[in-house]
Amino acid sequence: MRHSVSEPHRRTVNGRRPLNEADQAPAVLHMLCGKIAAGKSTLAAELARKPGTILIAEDEWLSTLFGDQMHSVADYVAVSEKLRRVMGPHISMLLMSGLSVVLDFPANTVKLRCWMRDVFEDVGADHRLHYLNLPEDICMQRLRARNQAGAHQFAASDAQFHQISAWFEPPSDAEGFTIVSYQTDIM
Repeated sequence: MRHSVSEPHRRTVNGRRPLNEADQAPAVLHMLCGKIAAGKSTLAAELARKPGTILIAEDEWLSTLFGDQMHSVADYVAVSEKLRRVMGPHISMLLMSGLSVVLDFPANTVKLRCWMRDVFEDVGADHRLHYLNLPEDICMQRLRARNQAGAHQFAASDAQFHQISAWFEPPSDAEGFTIVSYQTDIM
């Protein structure tokens, strides 16, 4: 599904890109790819510190809107799809207004990255795909520590980690994204 903005509402620079007035640079959609507990939300918070940039975090929205409806991975998939249908046009409008957006939604499959591509391409915004390529054992250690601390909205079990990780598709150059890779435990 493509999200578009009607022509009268488009604000472009050089006929193409939304402008971030704060620094005269095109608005950017920052996307995050990495397994559970790879550090996506930590990086997202850091990226969102730049002026003219806002953070939209899937976990916060899902826990508030659908927390009582999520008891399995299948439940998560269903409510996440609902949230994307609502958020796509909203994100497009934020980009068109000149704001850069850090989208703390997992860009972990080709299908999800296609949805994100539609959002930024439909409005002519720039993009960065931040890929946190950490070993699975580090992610598992972080997940267990995060679960023990109880500070995260969701506490995925080891079984859920493996179930979700089975669907993980690392980004490839063939997808055409501007990829920023992180291959060490920097978070």
